[in-house]
Amino acid sequence: MTLGKCPYCEDGMIEVRDKEVRGKKVKLYACSNAHWMTEDGEMFELTSDATCDFRIWQNSLAKYGKWLSYKEVRTLLEDGNIELEFVSKKYGKKIPYTKQVILDQEYGVSILWSD
Repeated sequence: MTLGKCPYCEDGMIEVRDKEVRGKKVKLYACSNAHWMTEDGEMFELTSDATCDFRIWQNSLAKYGKWLSYKEVRTLLEDGNIELEFVSKKYGKKIPYTKQVILDQEYGVSILWSD
């Protein structure tokens, strides 16, 4: 399945790939020109024939309680940013808040913390 055009190379398409990391199944949204290899199932490295390194891990925002859906990734690819709702569990209470999430070539996505 493809989700859209790669924002960093001319002819790549973002594909959904199933991966297993530390025994858990997770989706990797990666450019069709990015070829990844792993020896231990945890560290993924680009192969020598890869011409792009764009990728977003489905669980890249998991520490904030958010897993990225196909729809959210499509919006990110089309617009370059998306407003997402997160939940803080500070002081034993669940407090919802929204933040802008943008594409980031190094990390896949980044949260804009300052308004």
